[in-house]
Amino acid sequence: MAKLRLILADDHGVLRGGLRALLDGQHDFEVVGEAETAEAAVELAQHLRPDVAVLDVRMPGGGLAAARRMKGEQPTLAVLILSQYDDPVYFREALAAGASGYALKHADAHELLQAIRAVARGGVYLDPAVARVLVEESWGPRQPALSTAAQALSEREAQVLRLVALGHTTQQIAQQLFLGARTVETYKQRGMDKLGLHGRAALVRYALEHGLLEVEPHR
Repeated sequence: MAKLRLILADDHGVLRGGLRALLDGQHDFEVVGEAETAEAAVELAQHLRPDVAVLDVRMPGGGLAAARRMKGEQPTLAVLILSQYDDPVYFREALAAGASGYALKHADAHELLQAIRAVARGGVYLDPAVARVLVEESWGPRQPALSTAAQALSEREAQVLRLVALGHTTQQIAQQLFLGARTVETYKQRGMDKLGLHGRAALVRYALEHGLLEVEPHR
C-alpha cells in the first residue's frame, strides 16, 4: 500500500523533529519535507506535491496564508493546522483558509495521528478541546437562529449532523445516541440531502454559519 506523503512546517525545530519521529514511525506515513516558514512550505508543496501538509498556525509568514496558497494551487491537498490556541476563531479562520483539520500541539500522539488520517481521507478534524469550546459558546445567551433549511431537519437528523460537524465518527455517534451505525448513516445522508451539502467540510462550514451547532442534543 502506498504511503501518505506529508510535509511539516513549523519554526520550532525540536517540536518539528519530534513530530517527524512520530510520523516516520507509522507504517502508512512518509515525511518527504520540512520547512520553517510559510514561503518555504509553499515551495515544498509545489515541488513535492504531498498528500497532506501539516502547518503551524503561527510560523513566520503564517500557516493560514500558506494554506490559502497551497489550496489555491493544489485543491486536493489536505491541510492540517497545528496550533496552541483552543479559540474557535482560529478554527473558523483555518476552515476559511481551506484547511480540513485543526489540532492542538499539546494533543496526545493518538489524537494527532487520527487528525492526519481524517483529513487525508477527505474528512474534517476538530480537536475535542476546541469542539467543547464551540459547544459552550453555542449554548450561551446569544444563540443565532437556525436557518430555514436546518429547521426542516428532524430532531435525529439535527443531532447526527451536529455530532458529525464536531468531528465524531459514525461509531461514536451510534454509541452516544444508542443507534445502529447504519441508522446513523441514514440520518446523516438524509440531513445532508435536505441541506444540499456534500462532504464533511461543507457541513462544518454550514453548521458554523447557520446555527446548527446551537442545537442542544436531547437525551
